[in-house]
Amino acid sequence: MFRSALKIGWIGLSRGPKGNGAQKALMVIQSRFIADTRLESNATVLANYRSLKQPDSTVIAEYIWIDGSGENVRSKGRTLNFVPKSVQELPRWNFDGSSTGQSVGENSDIYLKPVRIYPDPMRQGQNILVLCETINYDNTPHVTNKRHTCVEALEKAAAEEPTFGLEQEYSLLDGNEPNKMLGWPTGGFPAPQGPYYCGVGAGKAFGRDVIEAHYRACLYSNIEISGVNAEVMASQWEFQVGPTIGVRAADDLWMARYLLHRVAEDFNIGVTFDPKPMTGDWNGAGCHANFSTIAMSSKGGMKVIEEAMAKLAKNHHKHIINYDPKGGQDNTRRLTGKHETSSMEKFSYGVAHRGASVRIPRSVADKGYGYLEDRRPASNMDPYVVCELLVRTICLDE
Repeated sequence: MFRSALKIGWIGLSRGPKGNGAQKALMVIQSRFIADTRLESNATVLANYRSLKQPDSTVIAEYIWIDGSGENVRSKGRTLNFVPKSVQELPRWNFDGSSTGQSVGENSDIYLKPVRIYPDPMRQGQNILVLCETINYDNTPHVTNKRHTCVEALEKAAAEEPTFGLEQEYSLLDGNEPNKMLGWPTGGFPAPQGPYYCGVGAGKAFGRDVIEAHYRACLYSNIEISGVNAEVMASQWEFQVGPTIGVRAADDLWMARYLLHRVAEDFNIGVTFDPKPMTGDWNGAGCHANFSTIAMSSKGGMKVIEEAMAKLAKNHHKHIINYDPKGGQDNTRRLTGKHETSSMEKFSYGVAHRGASVRIPRSVADKGYGYLEDRRPASNMDPYVVCELLVRTICLDE
């Protein structure tokens, strides 16, 4: 009945003066109606189509890239008439960069260069996800392609085997109210922080279905995901990738972010990597970077870790302005010296100190070797940028 009335009313109003008040009011009603409609995937209906036999000679390849924001991913699919045995066999593709903040309409095509293949947990079978770099028309890396220089730095420092483990924090949102945290009361707040970190049970953990589905999807896709946990703020979670040598951890983090959005989409739940989604007495979200080299993780490595601290202190400002995609503006809201963060203005480090810029784990101090944890990167950081900076500062003395 409501749909019919809405349709009849819209037809009548559309014949009136363009942009009149009644027409605008009806458009508001329409948008509210859409917002009140549950948009999660209909798994039962979709299963009928996913069960259709796909020709053995075809592969659906979903090409995935980082857009002009430096923090969001885009994707589109294509059919291949062969089963690729390596990423080198995959064709380059292109997309409209003027629609992703990466070019202008007069010269809009940006190339997609495949760099890593993952099994596709959504389509399954022999279908694949393809992580891509973005390339300009003249075959140079696009300005948003931070992977290219990251790989260059890692290759220079390859003998030291730079190893990364990344801790991705994020928050879940109500899919129908994008500014509302999942499970939070409308117009209000949940109980204060305390019971949510690694919490178990109703009223303590919100959105666990998404976390479990995402965990399995990452494992299926051969992402080196090493764990998950609920975080300090209600509806805040974390997953970890690595430790792995070289660019693998950064690649895996971007693909894990993509899968998180896709999984949450099926549940009509939103995901935000905003470093401080809620003001007030609530923890922000970071992406702590654990870093080690052969020398750090060998006997006597604590001395090498201490030497790294001096280098990081010297380059603190350079790191800070690159540890979120907005030149440090996002971290200004997060790195306040409160809620388990350091001051943005001053570099600090300490053993087991979660209020320091860099934490040396207690187990590392006890053994005398291991790794360091850089706690400064924001949750929406580009892992290629962070990994490159750590290598250039600590290993290459740049």
